[in-house]
Amino acid sequence: MSKVSYYTAEGLKKLRAELSQLKDIERPKASQAIAEARDKGDLSENAEYDAAKEAQGLLELKISKLEEVVAGARLIDESQLDTSKALVLSTVKIKNQNNGMEMKYTLVAESEADLKTGKISVNSPIGKGLLGKSVGDVAEVKVPNGILKLEIVEITRD
Repeated sequence: MSKVSYYTAEGLKKLRAELSQLKDIERPKASQAIAEARDKGDLSENAEYDAAKEAQGLLELKISKLEEVVAGARLIDESQLDTSKALVLSTVKIKNQNNGMEMKYTLVAESEADLKTGKISVNSPIGKGLLGKSVGDVAEVKVPNGILKLEIVEITRD
């Protein structure tokens, strides 16, 4: 049973490109490495062959997991998104009530998260705390050093 995840068109395109790369380029390379190692003689004492087989197994596992993610991926229609609440693809401006600092994050699917560009996963503690909240609400997020109180200042769609 695959888990449903929501993606932007850009995120889904990246996911499919990665899967294509693994299947069309990495898989043949792994098969080639096994063939080359097999040609070197006795398989019972061939560490290169064992390593190539293990690498192929890990690659196949990665492909399998990615195929499962793609199968459960759903494209988000950004034009239909509601800006009254913090949802996936909402850009949320928050104010940390402990220190007065303001931050802006876009809530995205886990595989699209990138803190450097201000994209946080809806599965992260802050993401979970913000989901479903409206402007003026205060999200209390449990973090390792206590409770963060984050006031939602603004919700937009970028």
